[in-house]
Amino acid sequence: MKEQEEIFDDIDIEEVEEAQAEDGQLYEHFRIVADAGQEKLRIDKFLFEHMQHSSRNRIQAAAEAGYIHVNDKPVKSNYKVRPGDVVTLMLSRPKHDTTIYPEDIPLNVVYEDDYLMVINKEAGMVVHPGAGNFSGTLINAVAWHMKDVPEFDPNSPEVGLVHRIDKDTSGLLVVAKTPEAKSALGKQFFNKTTHRSYHALVWGHFTEDEGRIEGNITRDPKDRLRMTVAAPDSGIGKPAVTHWKVIEKFGYVTLIECILETGRTHQIRAHMKHIGHPLFCDERYGGSEVLRGTRSSTYKAFIQNCFKLCPRQALHAKTLGFVHPVTGEQMDFTSEWPEDFSALIEKWRNYVNGANAFLNEK
Repeated sequence: MKEQEEIFDDIDIEEVEEAQAEDGQLYEHFRIVADAGQEKLRIDKFLFEHMQHSSRNRIQAAAEAGYIHVNDKPVKSNYKVRPGDVVTLMLSRPKHDTTIYPEDIPLNVVYEDDYLMVINKEAGMVVHPGAGNFSGTLINAVAWHMKDVPEFDPNSPEVGLVHRIDKDTSGLLVVAKTPEAKSALGKQFFNKTTHRSYHALVWGHFTEDEGRIEGNITRDPKDRLRMTVAAPDSGIGKPAVTHWKVIEKFGYVTLIECILETGRTHQIRAHMKHIGHPLFCDERYGGSEVLRGTRSSTYKAFIQNCFKLCPRQALHAKTLGFVHPVTGEQMDFTSEWPEDFSALIEKWRNYVNGANAFLNEK
């Protein structure tokens, strides 16, 4: 069974403000069954914890409008969910077609055999259809790539993406072609035996050369599209650990390597913001403002030019390592920086070299 968060990933609760159809018919958009160990919890709070694109107010509005059902009956927002309850969202129009269709979109395939593919994803490409992105995704491209392989069904959860990276993050990910491969690779990710490293440009100067960040990742109640960090012993969110190491210093920003023990949503972005070093040009996490440096107009113009050069969070999935699910061979892959990331780093190098040359002349 899918995790509850995944089931509700594509929901847009604003749709509950639409009028019901004249015949009063409602259509099931999502369904979730409360776990056997579920404690009694208000349904608005229960859904708020598992719906990415929703606020508690909108969930309450949906319940008051009769769109939230439990065991086939509408309930109000103060209803307390019990173990085994079947909770559904019923809307007045049919569910959006989420079928994955093949689309002829170029893919940068760095390795492929009969069991898996390793792809170097470009920034800006969504990996899987979801809210507002029902086509043009990496998995649509994979479906086209595999269209002549009848055994591969892109709509089957038993094959396809083993893990994900954000839309505006570039770099490596692995796709399983067979159920056996996906199961074996999935276990490696779950058991944390894979190796993944990222390169990131972050705001600020580090006094240490390396460090470890441990903090649970949970959705930010003030912004459901952003994650935040809670204490490891808080019981809130999911445990997450990121190791970082300085690669190159540019004074006001630093190029670092991040190695993941866990793979939570926005883990690096949330962890780095948590320790005061947001990713450069990461708008959602506050990195698209001038956070370090001088107040001169020249410097501000330089930063704006940097933002234009790489108009997304400066994060690249650099390496990926795992054991081949069939042969048992260790598979290790490395990807070069994409053009925008490489140009950004070079621009900062030139800036620092120019500043040093100016000081030496004095």
